[in-house]
Amino acid sequence: MRTTPRPRRTRGIRRALTGALLAGLTLLTTASPAVADDPSASASPAGDEAGPTEAGTTFRTATALKQGQSGIAQASAGDYLYWVFPADAGQRPTVRATVKLPESAARRGTSTWQVDVYDGLRRRQACMYGHQTRKAAADAATVELSCVLRPVRSWSEPWANDPLPGSYYIRLTVVDLPAADLGLPVGVQVRTSIKEVGGSHDGDGTLSEPLVPGVSVASTNEKGETGETGEADDGGASAAPRTVATGEPEDGWASGWWTDRWLWTVGGGVLAALAAVFGYSLTRGRGRPSHVPPGV
Repeated sequence: MRTTPRPRRTRGIRRALTGALLAGLTLLTTASPAVADDPSASASPAGDEAGPTEAGTTFRTATALKQGQSGIAQASAGDYLYWVFPADAGQRPTVRATVKLPESAARRGTSTWQVDVYDGLRRRQACMYGHQTRKAAADAATVELSCVLRPVRSWSEPWANDPLPGSYYIRLTVVDLPAADLGLPVGVQVRTSIKEVGGSHDGDGTLSEPLVPGVSVASTNEKGETGETGEADDGGASAAPRTVATGEPEDGWASGWWTDRWLWTVGGGVLAALAAVFGYSLTRGRGRPSHVPPGV
């Protein structure tokens, strides 16, 4: 007795699963902004606003800048100039400074300028790349400085020096200058920009408060004035909203629970399930031969 073999569907299943795997890989490679380092994703819309026209002279009097904002100042050679701006988890800050030097006829020699960046704990942060220190020739009109920080992490070990969410201080000064040139007038412009790098640099925890000076005291005052429920006490006026001199990002500080790592986790689980189905389709065989009756 001649029997007709059962149709083979393995090839169709393989094609379908291969297409699903390719679609999943495409989704993962385009989901996270950390995969493609697009230089067009830079400053926030706050950069279009007019920036401050002065600079602080200490950490406590640092002039506040918004993300993506520029600031200018007139100072004297030898002064320490300070600005401060906020940076949140998943962001990579960049600081640029331009110093307009006095007329070459008034200068006696070369000068060396330096820009440093400190976090909310006043720890000096290293630059990934850029021109943090530059020497200006005696006939130079300007000197350009830059510092690209490491991506800000949501959490870090206490002993580590990783950038964390909070305030970041810019300090600009001249580190080498002829004594006769001290006090000469200079013009300074600083610019900050923020690049979103996604969740590839996130840790497994979050800070209870960003590293902003005074944020713990302000939070304690809020609880003392409004109580744990946030309602005003009977004997006092309604509590004033928390204000921090250094400001915060336009969208507020990140909550810490959502990052694009969730997309990678879900996408990886989907790909693992598809791979398991594909492997099963390869190893399950063709079933009972057609010439063998059932029950044998």
